[in-house]
Amino acid sequence: MATPGSEATWLWIGTIGMILGTVYFGVRGRGSADPEQQSYYIITTLIPAIAAAAYLAMATGWGVISMPLSGTGGVNIYWARYADWLLTTPLLIIDLTLVAGARKETIYRLLVIDIIMILGGLAGSIMQQGAVVRIACWAVSTAAFIVLLYYLLGELSERARNRSTATGTVFKRLRNITLGLWALYPIVWILGTGGGFGIITITTEIMLYVMLDIGTKVGFGAVLLESQDVLQAADRPSSASELKSH
Repeated sequence: MATPGSEATWLWIGTIGMILGTVYFGVRGRGSADPEQQSYYIITTLIPAIAAAAYLAMATGWGVISMPLSGTGGVNIYWARYADWLLTTPLLIIDLTLVAGARKETIYRLLVIDIIMILGGLAGSIMQQGAVVRIACWAVSTAAFIVLLYYLLGELSERARNRSTATGTVFKRLRNITLGLWALYPIVWILGTGGGFGIITITTEIMLYVMLDIGTKVGFGAVLLESQDVLQAADRPSSASELKSH
């Protein structure tokens, strides 16, 4: 456990933002007349709820530890951030794959790739052997992201377009939000304390992570749940039922 410094303000902003997102999605889910859409509401509400718990842990110091890193003296490692991502990014991928009507094999493959991406970033943050090792872990994480990019731009986009024009349009919007914002995470990581370079201050780093997290979790969810017609259409094929039965 360590005490956050000036970045604590942004951690509390992140906590409040995620709580508001959770309440909003929860209220919308309770008002949904279509029980077939409940899986989307549950998944999408869980995402900011998990993030809210992680931000609360970081803001109060329970989700951060101080570690010595070669060349930096010592930094605060916000491990709760990686716990958050390890749980929420698979849920985001599940939302995307359900909309696209992905095969269950593809869903499982993407979840494994996603976990590798998150664990690569975590490993790079806690490695004490120096910048070269940390950057190598960052490269593994970034490579996994590129593989996800390949699937989202290729197979999943094609499947979404084949379902209907509206589904293809909504999936493209969700995909672009996800890929556009996710692509900024490794940049923030390498510029901040994760990569050990500290080119930006810890307060700036946390501020950027908060903004990205709110966009990828609350912003993504708002766009998804506004697309009622697409959600209804997405429930008819077997993709959602396959996921539930395996």
